[in-house]
Amino acid sequence: MNAPVPRILIESVWRGRLFGAQWKPAIGGSLDVLEPATGAVITRVGNATAEDVRQAAAEARAAQPGWAATPYDQRAAILRKVAALMEENQAELVYWIMRETGGIEPKAGFEVQMVANILHRAAAMCTEPQGLMLPSDGGRLSLARRVPRGVIGVISPFNFPLILSSRAVAPALATGNAVVLKPDPRTALTGGFIIARLFEEAGLPKGVLQVLPGGAEAGEAICTDPDIAMVSFTGRARSDGVSASSPASISRRFSSSSAARTPWWCSTTLISTAWRRPAPSAPGSTRARSA
Repeated sequence: MNAPVPRILIESVWRGRLFGAQWKPAIGGSLDVLEPATGAVITRVGNATAEDVRQAAAEARAAQPGWAATPYDQRAAILRKVAALMEENQAELVYWIMRETGGIEPKAGFEVQMVANILHRAAAMCTEPQGLMLPSDGGRLSLARRVPRGVIGVISPFNFPLILSSRAVAPALATGNAVVLKPDPRTALTGGFIIARLFEEAGLPKGVLQVLPGGAEAGEAICTDPDIAMVSFTGRARSDGVSASSPASISRRFSSSSAARTPWWCSTTLISTAWRRPAPSAPGSTRARSA
């Protein structure tokens, strides 16, 4: 497949960098991304350290309230714009997915179409009810209200990287959360920077999405950072910096799936838990409860 004229994926934009409120060099330097078919270096990306994660999480936390306050139809419009950009620039995306992952053209095209569908489904989440009327007694009105959890950490693997990153990132953004995404460094472009460039082009506010390729150090930092309220993890625990004690040692929700145990298309856990519980209302007033 011949290289298409770049419109979205311009290598000079991300080369040797990380994505946040702006593209910037990583404290940990850079990593080579190799083409599996030839072993040739096809690009370079930033190599995130724990300090890079700390800065990204703080930046995401600062940006999240403004994003959560954005009208639901505007959040949905950005998600649909990303889906449209994917379909308009499919040849460009497919070219880089093939080179970076070693997949054939039909497989790369399937990823693009699958993620476009995920984005449309996530956009629809913006219009769903944000609470429930719960059973109550004593003449009281009992409500459960869903609100964003804050900053969601996402650690994604190298196989089907565009899908496995997007299935977590899209619903988290749709529900008003900010996201810190660590793609596998072998597929930093497909699992991370393609998503970053599309959301950047679609007008996502700066700082809401952070993309930091890196190894175990960055993964461990995402699992323990105080500004990250929840972690969605798919991959191998040791190589991604997720120890067996990580979920138990931090006060946050932890959604984990393994290709050997959980179907890769299941994202229900994140979609249903990307919300935090609001504090109960004062006695004597309408009560807020969690479903």
